[in-house]
Amino acid sequence: MAAEKQVIGGPLEIGGRVLTLSRAIRAGDFVFLTGQVPMQDGVPMTTGSVEDQTRAVLDDISATLAEAGCELNDVVKAMVWLRDRDDFPGFNAVYGEYFPKEPPTRSAVVSDLLVDVRVEVEVVAYRPLG
Repeated sequence: MAAEKQVIGGPLEIGGRVLTLSRAIRAGDFVFLTGQVPMQDGVPMTTGSVEDQTRAVLDDISATLAEAGCELNDVVKAMVWLRDRDDFPGFNAVYGEYFPKEPPTRSAVVSDLLVDVRVEVEVVAYRPLG
């Protein structure tokens, strides 16, 4: 029998508005997280350095993974969007703190983001059920 998908976490809200996406979905042994932007008190973190924003994003990702029964070391793939190419060294230094050994595969691009933040990160984790 095929495993059904499971929604992880409650509705995703920004500024009191419920978004039409799930925070995370478990599909079998994989957990797919929505792209996460840095948040502070329920609103996008539009100030602070890329290092501050990266920590906020990775802390939120860690919390969402925990709801799915996963940890950061279960992450197998990360996709990163940066607003400014010059932010990559600062982002990469903080990212290395969270993934110090056997880091996941990763793609990174410079892109105009939909909200006024410096970074967005999406991950896929693998943790077998039972």
